[in-house]
Amino acid sequence: MSDVQYLKLDELSEAELYSAYAPPEEDWLRVNFVASADGAATLNGLSGPLSGKSDKRVFKVLRARCDVLVAGSGTVLAEGYGPLELNPERVAWRSDRGLPNVPVMAVASRSARLDPGAPLFARAARKPIVICSADATVDQMASLREVADVIAVGSGAIDYRAAVEVMREMGLRQILCEGGPTVFGDLIAADLVDELCLTVSPLLAGAGPVRVAEGRSSDSARPLRLRHVIEAEGNLILRYLRG
Repeated sequence: MSDVQYLKLDELSEAELYSAYAPPEEDWLRVNFVASADGAATLNGLSGPLSGKSDKRVFKVLRARCDVLVAGSGTVLAEGYGPLELNPERVAWRSDRGLPNVPVMAVASRSARLDPGAPLFARAARKPIVICSADATVDQMASLREVADVIAVGSGAIDYRAAVEVMREMGLRQILCEGGPTVFGDLIAADLVDELCLTVSPLLAGAGPVRVAEGRSSDSARPLRLRHVIEAEGNLILRYLRG
């Protein structure tokens, strides 16, 4: 695999790191996850303890590069997501490329049972999106429509293929998903994942925690092509493209 790049994070400038994650196409769906060396997606129910300073540097570049950030409601609540914010340097990077200061935040919740008064909605710099199934309660969707754009697609479950089409019609073509595992599993089952960015943390979690992909089973394995390996303090930061 002569096209695989082997890099050290502390030797990369910010410009080189942005370049390393340039999407190959205008319409692109990228998933970003961290896992322990033995495959756990969480420690004590959270992904944060698996992540470190090095992983966070890549995490912030991926956020700066996207048009919309998608996360499941469970992840949003467990990890304490607030309104999307970027530091001045990343805002400037986006501004230089004609992009809005921050991406749009999209929360996936089949039932749309979200608090419209939560900071994620109330303090957002750009109007967030709620992705839910079409049979979520009308009252709940109505309250959320006051603070968010609601994409209601699918019966009994979210139709992620339809949701992605709607977001791209809204001009949100570069999609970043940060989980959780059920959302990732559903995206794999719908054959929507173009790229997986996976940080392998040098920790053994042991039995119990979930994998990075859960939920719906997929009818077949999807081949991936390793694009680069970045080493940072024992972490392996991997970038896989659709093969």
